[in-house]
Amino acid sequence: MPSYRAGPGFFEVPHAAVYALMTVTVLASGFCFILAGGASAPAELLYRSGGMYATAIARHEYWRLVAYGFLHVNFVHLTMNMLCLVLWGAHLERRVGPAYFLIIYLCAMVFGAVIGNGIHSTPYLTVGASGATSGILGALLCLWILGKLDLRLDFFAINIGLNIVFAFSNSRIDWGVHLGGFAAGLIACALLDLVEKANAYVLRCKFPEIVKVNLTLLACVTALWAWNGQAHATSGWGLMIVVVVACCAVVKLVDLALSMKKGLAIVVTALAGMNAAAVMLCGWALAFYCWPHMPIGYIPLDIFLVIFCPYPFFISGVAAIGVAALTLCLGAKEISRGIEDVGFVATSLRAERSRRHGL
Repeated sequence: MPSYRAGPGFFEVPHAAVYALMTVTVLASGFCFILAGGASAPAELLYRSGGMYATAIARHEYWRLVAYGFLHVNFVHLTMNMLCLVLWGAHLERRVGPAYFLIIYLCAMVFGAVIGNGIHSTPYLTVGASGATSGILGALLCLWILGKLDLRLDFFAINIGLNIVFAFSNSRIDWGVHLGGFAAGLIACALLDLVEKANAYVLRCKFPEIVKVNLTLLACVTALWAWNGQAHATSGWGLMIVVVVACCAVVKLVDLALSMKKGLAIVVTALAGMNAAAVMLCGWALAFYCWPHMPIGYIPLDIFLVIFCPYPFFISGVAAIGVAALTLCLGAKEISRGIEDVGFVATSLRAERSRRHGL
């Protein structure tokens, strides 16, 4: 993890993952505003775009557990959540790195929706990044409790207090999502701290952030593939166990590769190939939803399929090449470091792992 301890100030400069989440959220919400023709989106449009509602889980529409967090009712709603993302997310990302930051953010988003859904006893529709941003605050509190963050007590008193006031002062605010996201962020951060402590005994090398982020994204794609039952050789929990074991095996193989001379260059290059393969497989899977299965009823996917379906394999191939090139571009520094390695990179990665005790 980055050797950083946050200063006592309220503000921190945002980093890559915060900017990426802001971009995706603004684009998704802005797309809805454009379709609505104004600075707010009606409930029917938000529902068709991925809003979370009462029977979504019962109908196995699990994608809504993530999609809802990138949609917003109006421009004010979007602005408030993005402000919280910047104010709180910048501190957390710099402290734990982009990979763990994304894991905490998505966990808070998903479990905030699950807990909010369990609390509701009447039909509802929920959108917004409030659960995820509350999870960031929960994770920061966890780090502070563990003595690994130097923010002052008034930072939490003011921000948690305002979060509680906003959640309960407006009947339209889903306080269940806020509470669930906050608890999920706190718990996820504590579990990641335990994982980092365990890794000192399991893994030899400290993974560079680009490797950690890439593996996290590939794990998410694999989990979605398993969840949707794309492979029918195994079913139910058996398939999930196979996926978990496979992911652990890949992590260990990467660890062993990083222990070798020039291993860093090999790992980043291999990840570029794996990314390209994942994009191709996703493209072939999406091709199944082309005619006569269209429309799906989910506006963003339907619009994408209109563009994708006439040339599914060509577009998948171009996207795969582009993703591989982007990975190599983003990892150019690590590739160069690995190519020039005469035996010191692996030693430094092992030394950094041995110095770490949790997050």
